[in-house]
Amino acid sequence: MLRRTLWLGLRRGLLGRELGTRRGGSTLDWDGKVSDIKKKIQSILPGGAWKPLYDTSHLPPEQADVVIVGGGVLGLSVAYWLKRLEKQRGAIRVLVVERDHTYSQASTVLSVGGIRQQFSLPENIQLSLFSAEFLRNINEYLAVVDDPPLDLQFNPSGYLFLASEKGAATMENNVKVQRQEGAKVCLMSPEQLRKKFPWINTEGVALASYGLENEGWFDPWCLLQGLRRKVQSMGVLFCQGEVTRFVSSSTHMETISGEEVTLKRIHEVQVKMDCSQEYQPVECAIVVNAAGAWSGQIAELAGVGKGLPGTLQGTKLPVEPRKRYVYLWHCPQGPGLEAPLVADLSGVYFRREGLGNKYLGGCSPAEEEEPDPGNLEVDHDFFQEKVWPPLAWRVPAFETLKVQRAWAGYYDYNTFDQNGVVGPHPLIVNMYFATGFSGHGLQQAPAVGRAVAEMVLEGHFQTINLSPFLFTRFYLGEKALEHCIL
Repeated sequence: MLRRTLWLGLRRGLLGRELGTRRGGSTLDWDGKVSDIKKKIQSILPGGAWKPLYDTSHLPPEQADVVIVGGGVLGLSVAYWLKRLEKQRGAIRVLVVERDHTYSQASTVLSVGGIRQQFSLPENIQLSLFSAEFLRNINEYLAVVDDPPLDLQFNPSGYLFLASEKGAATMENNVKVQRQEGAKVCLMSPEQLRKKFPWINTEGVALASYGLENEGWFDPWCLLQGLRRKVQSMGVLFCQGEVTRFVSSSTHMETISGEEVTLKRIHEVQVKMDCSQEYQPVECAIVVNAAGAWSGQIAELAGVGKGLPGTLQGTKLPVEPRKRYVYLWHCPQGPGLEAPLVADLSGVYFRREGLGNKYLGGCSPAEEEEPDPGNLEVDHDFFQEKVWPPLAWRVPAFETLKVQRAWAGYYDYNTFDQNGVVGPHPLIVNMYFATGFSGHGLQQAPAVGRAVAEMVLEGHFQTINLSPFLFTRFYLGEKALEHCIL
């Protein structure tokens, strides 16, 4: 009856209005108003079209099979490989939670975008070899129908590491391992170095190693956006928010040695929505901690390290944010287009940026000089005092350089051995890690994502054995020492 009464009233109004519009005015304008009125009436009538009073489109789903904390390249790579390796299309519901949708402070986009195989550990070399293949064939992996192809602007100019007399033997051993794993690297004497790169001052250099293939730099932002576009096309869900709590159940058990431990399983992730006081619970089966520099805090939220010191229960994830500066300078007489990324024996590095005699570079500070990671402000005195002097010594043309701008970014710094943490936590049985790479996570992300997905889906590493990077090494004191860290 209510519906009929309202409709008859509306019809009478319409008839009167139609007569009026014939005398002047816009029929189209009135038709639009009538449409709005109809929608409003329909929404209050029994059985009418229902429209929610509150928009929930920004909220994450109530359930997901896998929740990935961190939407940088490592988290996105895990999402990509989970979907690529799933047995049945659409079988796994993946949610990526990222608190900074602009990526303005993301390690990915603030890095110099380098990739190399010149590491000392076979695992790192294998990771970077696969990642180089992935990047070189990026559109075979990340193409999306009807979208333009990706252009990573990969520049294969190589890396050039310099060593003193003291470090020469270590460099020789490293290159031997690199060649055994399939990397194309050559050793160069100071004379060979001067001949190939006459702009280098070779004083103090006893030996150099030079990457001949699959080394150089690329556009990190393009890789990030390419991964994000691809995983969205594969059905991965995204949420802008911050993980603030885990809800878990516990089981107590005793180890063979008699130590009592508590096994935990996370059942729910609570997400605080951006610019809001809302909290959305998400039930899940698996959590992947790919939160980069903040992954130590996420691990602590889950209960990692909350036990007696010296026990497995009390072993923390030793990953913390470390601030690193990158400087961009111009030098008209600087090295030409053939210049590789140079890693000086002082710790200073640089590479060419574009075609206009511009260069990027910096160096890691000494342990006792680590800057405050509470902000991303740049210390310009650091360049004047620590970076420029060794730069100008190694490349005399840089004596006349002019810094044009600078920025700072974060390393997800593993204080234990500066290497990645990959795979499950031994006690929080459904939390997995993809973090702690201390500056080489971007270049190894494609391979690391595959490794984590293999572990989640199959229970073991299948393509590259990353057992030395498992969390348990922190408890056992077994460092996976990498000697080639920038």
